[in-house]
This record gives sequence, C-alpha cells and structure tokens, in this order.
Amino acid sequence: MSEVTKTVVLGNKYGLHVRPATMLAQAAARFQSELSISKDGVEVDGKSVLEMISLGAECGSELIIRAEGDDAAEAVASLEELVKSRFHEEE
Repeated sequence: MSEVTKTVVLGNKYGLHVRPATMLAQAAARFQSELSISKDGVEVDGKSVLEMISLGAECGSELIIRAEGDDAAEAVASLEELVKSRFHEEE
C-alpha cells in the first residue's frame, strides 16, 4: 500500500463550491484508496461533498490531495487533473 500527496492551487473563479466538490467526490469514489483534501491544516474526507465545502476554499487556495492505498497514484492524478481543468468552468 502506498501514500501519494500532491499540492494544487484552485484556479476556478468560485473556488470549491458544490459543483466542483461534487465532481471531486464522484472522481474519488471510483478509487479504493482513502482520499483526503486539506487546506490550512484542516483535513477532510475527499469522498464527502459537505466536508470539502466546509473548507471554504476560494480561488487561489492551496489544497493538498492525499491518497493512501493500492491505487493512490491514479487517484491523486485524477483529482489533480480535475483541479487543473478548473472543473470545466467558464472564465
């Protein structure tokens, strides 16, 4: 079992609101690994929409994606790609 951590910066205009949090949770649910998202030292379940929204992450916020499990690398890469795509939101 491995652990993978990646730091990303939210680039979408409205930050981690319901829609992107839902997209992250749905992507995370596809993996067996335990996933967490943290901001400013507060870590939440990466498969929980409500917990992610509670982070209050705005545009420009630095998030740490952490996964632990057999598919940790793939899980982190998948979530990182969503963040980098700005959740397909318009500018």
